[in-house]
Amino acid sequence: MEENEQIIGSKSFTAVAVNCASKAGEWIKSRIGQFAEPDLKHSMHDLVTEVDKGSERLIRNLIGTHFPHHSFLGEEGVEPGPEASARALEKVSDAEYLWIVDPIDGTTNYVHDFPFYSVSIALARKGQVIVGVVYDPSRDELFVAERGKGAYVHGKRMSISGEKALRQSLVATGFPADHTAALPANLKQIQAVAPQVRNVRVAGSAALHMAYVAAGRLSGFWEIGLNAWDLAAGSLLVEEAGGRVTDQSGEPYHLGVRNVAASNGWIHGELLEALKKA
Repeated sequence: MEENEQIIGSKSFTAVAVNCASKAGEWIKSRIGQFAEPDLKHSMHDLVTEVDKGSERLIRNLIGTHFPHHSFLGEEGVEPGPEASARALEKVSDAEYLWIVDPIDGTTNYVHDFPFYSVSIALARKGQVIVGVVYDPSRDELFVAERGKGAYVHGKRMSISGEKALRQSLVATGFPADHTAALPANLKQIQAVAPQVRNVRVAGSAALHMAYVAAGRLSGFWEIGLNAWDLAAGSLLVEEAGGRVTDQSGEPYHLGVRNVAASNGWIHGELLEALKKA
């Protein structure tokens, strides 16, 4: 089987990722307004619905039929909180092939029918992301990247925005669900960054924000306390579109990064500087 997978190569990995993302996206869109009261997860602001779980099951089953020997890390299988996330990642860290899935990134938006949520699917080989797919069912936009082959939306090659300075830039961030540490820290960063940029957006899906950096719609994105499934697919989209993804001290992105900075590259130093000052 392993050899066959090598022969099949990345093309089929990407095809499976795209198929999973679009099927899951269609399914979650069809379920809007039909679900019961959401369970409460890590905090009231981190809503999780039966739709999340159904979407993850659908993706896991589809991947399993094609690649039964591959490992799988999905948001729904992991207890809330940073320690559990770190443990879950540790458990699969030596997998040759690891699928990293967020079945609905932006659950709170989804629950409120605010059309900014996405399905995020990445495949890492020995810890390096080689395929990244983010699908926005509301706009039917599919963002796809394959390592070394560029990043695409609507089948057109994406490239990062051309802003050279922070003051010309539209950037995005999030309000973390962890209200004890991550949220206050991120609010301080917003206070530091906002006066230095054209404007800041907080739309509620890290994966889509990363896709928007890749597509040149945002010049940068940062947030504190994210997980591998929020960032893995988006990190490849940004890199393959010509941008830069690091942790907030400027170290290169890896699957364990929680405090992220992504940008068109031009403004990266300035953005990191502003975050450090906070």
